[in-house]
Amino acid sequence: MADKVLVTYGTTNGSTAEIAEAVAAVLSKDGLSVEARPARNVASVASYDAVVVGGALYAGRWHKDARRFVRRHRRTLAERPVWFFSSGPLDASASERDIPPVRGVRRAMARLDVREHITFGGRLEEGAKGRVAGMILRSGKGGDFRDFGAIETWAAGIAHELTRS
Repeated sequence: MADKVLVTYGTTNGSTAEIAEAVAAVLSKDGLSVEARPARNVASVASYDAVVVGGALYAGRWHKDARRFVRRHRRTLAERPVWFFSSGPLDASASERDIPPVRGVRRAMARLDVREHITFGGRLEEGAKGRVAGMILRSGKGGDFRDFGAIETWAAGIAHELTRS
């Protein structure tokens, strides 16, 4: 049984951080000791029994902090259960169908024997950082497409897997 779980993430405007916090809350409610932390602030994963890594999607790539985290800690991550999630589609597509991981995430999943990956809808609202975000908002494509019911259901599956043994 896993006792201590890290939920870490790469985010620019906070949407992925909020998803990570929701995942951590479900795991904690199920009796696990959980920390949710930005990927850039994690020095070591050695003290964790399991890890969930999330990354916002930008132009078909995972957030650089999530990519760097996985690269930096790959040896330790390969020794424990790991789950990945992505956030980003600014439409209902993530709620309507399974969206496969982007190429770089797929490669990392194979190297680390990641248990599962899921893509959740994203959020982009007024005040978001970045030139591209501004262009998207001006075109009327922003909004909040996250499905917290689906996020909590996914996290409950992880909790069940970690606490059943």
